[in-house]
Amino acid sequence: MGPVAMAKDPLAEAGCYFDELNKLQVLEPDVSQKTSELKEECKEFVDKIGQFQKIVGGLIELVDELAKEAETEKMKAIGARNLLKSVAKQREAQQQQLQALIAEKKMQLERYRIEYEALSRVESEQNEFINQFILQK
Repeated sequence: MGPVAMAKDPLAEAGCYFDELNKLQVLEPDVSQKTSELKEECKEFVDKIGQFQKIVGGLIELVDELAKEAETEKMKAIGARNLLKSVAKQREAQQQQLQALIAEKKMQLERYRIEYEALSRVESEQNEFINQFILQK
């Protein structure tokens, strides 16, 4: 064994190693490489989680918007239904008023018919009286 090999062994036994840039490292080169790979994978994982959170955040915003729109449409539908109910009640009240007016007008018509018949009898009696009076002269 050469002097360099012998120098590396005591360092390796002490837990020190040289990397590819001849820097002194505490970790074995394999462990150091695996640690770097794990660090990169963790960074990628964190980036993907960040992207996922953005996507989920956008989805939540979209769902909230849709919920607000649905609530607005629901309120409009309730308002329209209430308006229809009030219009139906108004029409029912108008119908009752018109039926009462019709009944009143029918009673008035009946009074006018009775009065007309009475006046027609009086006219007929007066015409008969006039005709008898003229014939007597």
